[in-house]
Amino acid sequence: MSVLEAPDAACRDVPTRFFFPERNGDPRTAGYVAMFCDLCPVRAECLEWALSHLERYGIWGGKTETERRAILRQRNGPSPHMARRRAS
Repeated sequence: MSVLEAPDAACRDVPTRFFFPERNGDPRTAGYVAMFCDLCPVRAECLEWALSHLERYGIWGGKTETERRAILRQRNGPSPHMARRRAS
């Protein structure tokens, strides 16, 4: 079973639109969603799923796309593209 089907996920009955504030245009939504993520027993699994699938949109495991990119940079180091830019 994927984390998206986890019966104990805190977000299971929350409308999906709340997890995609980029599309809804209301950045305050991220704080609202974080309340669910903070209490979720599968938060870590959700975040890892999003990181491993390079999920670009939405809030996963309580992290926005920008926060997930930062986590990946910490884990993987700078991309070769960014390393070339810094060398210029």
